[in-house]
Amino acid sequence: MRSLLILAFSDISADARVRKQVEAFAGRFHVTTCGYGPSPQGADRHIALPEGTEVWRYSRRLLLTRRYARAYRENRAIVAARELLEPENFDVIIANDVDTVPLALSLKPAHGVHADLHEFAPSQKSEMLRWRLFVAPFFAWICRRHVTRARSVTTVAAGIAAEYRRRFGITAQVVTNATPRADLVPTPPHQPLALVHSGACFRNRHLDLMLDAVQRSTAALTLDLYLTPNDPVYLDELRQRASRTSNVRIHDAVPYEELVATLNQYDVGVFVLPPVNANYRWALPNKLFDFVQARLGVVIGPSPEMAAIVRTYGLGVVSDDFSAASLTRILDTMTAADVHAFKHAADHTALSLSAEEQQRIWVEAIDRMVESGTAS
Repeated sequence: MRSLLILAFSDISADARVRKQVEAFAGRFHVTTCGYGPSPQGADRHIALPEGTEVWRYSRRLLLTRRYARAYRENRAIVAARELLEPENFDVIIANDVDTVPLALSLKPAHGVHADLHEFAPSQKSEMLRWRLFVAPFFAWICRRHVTRARSVTTVAAGIAAEYRRRFGITAQVVTNATPRADLVPTPPHQPLALVHSGACFRNRHLDLMLDAVQRSTAALTLDLYLTPNDPVYLDELRQRASRTSNVRIHDAVPYEELVATLNQYDVGVFVLPPVNANYRWALPNKLFDFVQARLGVVIGPSPEMAAIVRTYGLGVVSDDFSAASLTRILDTMTAADVHAFKHAADHTALSLSAEEQQRIWVEAIDRMVESGTAS
């Protein structure tokens, strides 16, 4: 059986997208994973990176002076991963995010490297001046110098694929962050309507605008948010705001395995994401697909990638803009009959929008690499 390395500077056991790669190739290849934390389910072997070697800790001095090759080479996470992986031989490597690609190429897998790019890396935090001055040029250098040498590339959304093609001439297929198919049925709409949001708690996602919209609405509804503590200060602010209301509740995040079943208890998934950077503009996140598998209606802002899916499949409503006022107008007019229709539309499209359908794209890409012979 051929060998496959799945490389990610993340806790793969908790990284939904990378876990899907493990699931897609388990049994097809001898799968080795390399990342932080415990071995993910389905891996034949796991190489754990030492804690405290975060890949984002590049030398500011070297980035400032544009000595990018040295900045990469001397990064503690890269050094640790190289020491663990250089004695190994792999037929194929899936390199997750741009940070892993130069390392993966240096390991010279027999059939090459597939790069899976989870974001448009140079614009990941483009709202921050420091990022634009120092990190964005470095990631652009990795894209030009290294990602262009990958034999195959995928990314998460068509808009991001177009940006990689425009900026760097990189052709990437799209594998969405779809959720595994869940065997659930739509529940009858609640009275009051039960809204829900789940995901990361970052200040630049402006989650507070959903609280604003609900508090201003004249409709009978509730809002529950299941949030990971990415920004504890911001999370505490949201908790304090919610505590002063009768219809907004903040919950701890639930394990991924329990998330869709938890969401199924609600009526409408809500996510309005102001486009503060390029990746937010083209966002097509897990949570949209979580909402579909949970058989919920969907209310979102006019993010192009999400809006296209919601409108194509009749899953819900797209707001006119990214303001709380626009969201409130939707909430004030949405009826139980609307929600019933949205939930059943989600049920009808759950299979076609499932992770199982998307994983085939990775499998076909890797098969093409193997069938076309060894990498030069």
